[in-house]
Amino acid sequence: MTYTAETWPIACAMLPFGGLDSHGGPIQDADPSEWARQLGLVRRLGFTEVDPTDTWVRVGDLSPERLAVFKRVLEDSGLTIPAISTSRRSVMDPERGAEYLDYSHRLLDNAAELGVGIVSYGFFQGFSEAQSKALWFWLADGWKDDFTPEVRDRAVTMIRDLAEHAERNGQQISLEMYEDTYVGTPDDAVAFLADVDHPACGLNPDIGNLVRLHRPIEPIQTMFDKTLPHANYWHVKNYLRDEDQATGSYTSFPLPMEYGVINYRSVITQAVAGGFTGPFLCEHYGSDSLGVCARNRDYIRSILSTIL
Repeated sequence: MTYTAETWPIACAMLPFGGLDSHGGPIQDADPSEWARQLGLVRRLGFTEVDPTDTWVRVGDLSPERLAVFKRVLEDSGLTIPAISTSRRSVMDPERGAEYLDYSHRLLDNAAELGVGIVSYGFFQGFSEAQSKALWFWLADGWKDDFTPEVRDRAVTMIRDLAEHAERNGQQISLEMYEDTYVGTPDDAVAFLADVDHPACGLNPDIGNLVRLHRPIEPIQTMFDKTLPHANYWHVKNYLRDEDQATGSYTSFPLPMEYGVINYRSVITQAVAGGFTGPFLCEHYGSDSLGVCARNRDYIRSILSTIL
């Protein structure tokens, strides 16, 4: 599909809403009016697309009846879903991996019922105790994937199975880059995709997840050079990053896209010139997350208007 700057799908993440309704109950089981209330706020901020993200509503766990209601609420709200992201439901979870694999397959089918063409998966897992206590969770170490060949091969096989399922549904899957996982560096991500070796499996080059880390990273432009050719969905957010090589000191915190260390005008231009046609997802942590996401959407459209 050929998009204009005005029609390119740019979704708002539902992460800022958490998993509760206005009465403190789980939004998953809430009255549909609660879904409508939160989605309506996103629409009033000017969004026409949304990514539910399963920290909000687990679309894969909706019954057929609830899924039909969810679809009507979306339509009534004037919103569509170009892609759905999973969060901390890794198929390699040592305790719940089988459960999450079943969920991942259910999500593909429910997403197809909603007309969603892309589902984004990741290998990042639940927060460690240190991450739960940190001001920003990325300041503490979290899960680290096991790169033993036989374990990694099992991950490749499960992702290939998901890609095959997606292809049967007329969908694609995307793998979100995240530190210390099988797609935690550009080289690891590209190698993992090569081993999956399926046309329905692409990359979600969320380099923001790496830029915020308080550790050495590759040059930002180099990371995008390696990953953008494989992108089919793109979580975008930005951070200040400062590093003092003399002392080993690092600083990072979230900023609107146009002010952070990633030059999104440059890399979006590069991605589009290279053939990227996937949706964007605006994310932001801290402060007025929804307001910043809306600002970021407008910034992306301003870039697209100059290059399309």
